[in-house]
Amino acid sequence: MRFMRKIGFKLIVAAGFTAIVIIGVFSYFNIRSHSKGLLAEVERHANQLSETVKYSTRYDMLLNQRDRISLVIRNIGEQPSIDRIRVMNKSGEIMYSSRDNDIGKMLDKNAESCYACHAADQPLQKLSIPERTRVYRMNEDSSRLMGIINPIYNERSCWEAACHEHAREQTVLGVLDVTMSLEDADRQIKQGELEMVIFAICAFLVISIMLWVFVRKWVVVPVRDLVKATHEVASGNLSYTIKEAEADELGQLARSFNAMTHKLSDARLQLFQSDKMASLGRLAAGVAHEINNPLTGVLTYSSFLLKRTAHQPELQKDLAVIVRETLRSREIVKSLLDFARQSVPKKNESDIHDVIERALTVVDNQITLNHVRLEKDFDTSNPNITIDANQIQQVVINLLVNGADAIGPKGGVIRIATSRVTLSPKGTMQIKRAVCPKRHNLISNDNKIGGLPTIHFIAKHASGELNFHMYPIYGHPKSPDRDLSTVMCPQCRTSLMADDHICPQCGGPTFHFEVPGLGMVESCTRKACNFQKWESVDSAGPREFVEIRIDDSGCGIPQEDLPRIFEPFYTTKGQQGTGLGLAVIWGIVDNHDGTITVSSEVQKGTSFTIRLPVKL
Repeated sequence: MRFMRKIGFKLIVAAGFTAIVIIGVFSYFNIRSHSKGLLAEVERHANQLSETVKYSTRYDMLLNQRDRISLVIRNIGEQPSIDRIRVMNKSGEIMYSSRDNDIGKMLDKNAESCYACHAADQPLQKLSIPERTRVYRMNEDSSRLMGIINPIYNERSCWEAACHEHAREQTVLGVLDVTMSLEDADRQIKQGELEMVIFAICAFLVISIMLWVFVRKWVVVPVRDLVKATHEVASGNLSYTIKEAEADELGQLARSFNAMTHKLSDARLQLFQSDKMASLGRLAAGVAHEINNPLTGVLTYSSFLLKRTAHQPELQKDLAVIVRETLRSREIVKSLLDFARQSVPKKNESDIHDVIERALTVVDNQITLNHVRLEKDFDTSNPNITIDANQIQQVVINLLVNGADAIGPKGGVIRIATSRVTLSPKGTMQIKRAVCPKRHNLISNDNKIGGLPTIHFIAKHASGELNFHMYPIYGHPKSPDRDLSTVMCPQCRTSLMADDHICPQCGGPTFHFEVPGLGMVESCTRKACNFQKWESVDSAGPREFVEIRIDDSGCGIPQEDLPRIFEPFYTTKGQQGTGLGLAVIWGIVDNHDGTITVSSEVQKGTSFTIRLPVKL
């Protein structure tokens, strides 16, 4: 049956079997102890009674007053718990008895299990109390009896008495035998056994119910949720999450499973994005192959017709539209190819000024046609840097073309300057990777500041929780708008608090996160405190950069568009742009371990600043 294969059923059966064994062993030893206790109590009572009879009849025996002895024995023997009392001589003949018909008979040692106290037909000698006690049945269907014998030893008063004929050398004169019925004791033992069986059954049922409740709560339900989650994930639902109710191992497993599915979801999105980019690359290659040649033919013939129809203004207007749109289509194809062909830079030592001059040669005609005045301010002390010259040339060309487009046909100024700067890591170095202790990614591309992906946290404060996004430039974190009590990973909610550290500026608590390969970054949780420490980077000291700055006097970029200008396919040029140029620039600069920043003001112009490290 299916339920017998489930882990909850197996655990309950295993625990129930263990409970049965434990309760059974406990019950056995408890009943055994109870029985021994009852028998010991009967034995003690019988021994006390024996001593009482012995001392009650001692004086009468010295005087040989047989009637008085018989009266005492009969009176005591009438008690309900006493089966009979007998006095026997050393040969086993019954001299006195609480039953008159026993007097004068010889004791049946075999029937009354007396051989345990005798050795080969020899009379009784000195014995301990346990050795003087026997438990037996007169027949199979009778109740048990306990007999205890009390030897009557020869004393001085006995061998000196005128009425007795006992030699001084004789040790034992006879035996006082008290036989007690164990019917009440056996009844109590049976009652105890029954009560113990009932207790064992009740205990087993209670334990089984409790086991079922707790196993179902702590094992069956979490395991069932995990199984359901694995089926959901196997069917492709990577957004499925498990409710994390407990802090035990299964709860940790659920959290790990959620983190795994989240990573799988991210990986699938990245794979989808990569596949989309690969498809885009294949599309671009196909477009280049299938469309470039027809476009070239269209452009050639339309340009030729444009020249031949100089005297036909109506045709000239239509042909001009064809030439313009054909040129635009060719630029779109070129942009797609540039974006799709991004590759690992092939770096060599190069003079940045030679790279810029080659870029200026390429765009010289477009700049001239737009009546743009070019100003150059090169720092000749700049050292050679290790770059992919072709890729950096592409960056400069794209920025110059964008600047010329922003200026338009009315003319303006583009200024390109280079300089050598030595900068502290604080304020210049971008945190591009960040993880929590469980290796969850903290970088958020969904929320950007200044066009840069932020570092995302969940933070607790006095009145609740909030999503906290930190600016990724080291030394310039975005301060929280209130004091935070706890900072956590947004995926696994692991605390990032640095419990043994306090902020050296304000004395408040701090939190930290890891930059893989570059150590820990520590920040303050207090409102308006911008403390941040990155020990491994600080210890390396200032870094040297070659800075390239390209300013234009164009139309500028609205502030609301600045955070998104480096995203693929986002453009402020409408149908005149593809939105791929700045995305290509971003990827190239990032692959050179450099940074690119932008500042702009509408109707006043835009400034791009690129910093490339002198030493990688």
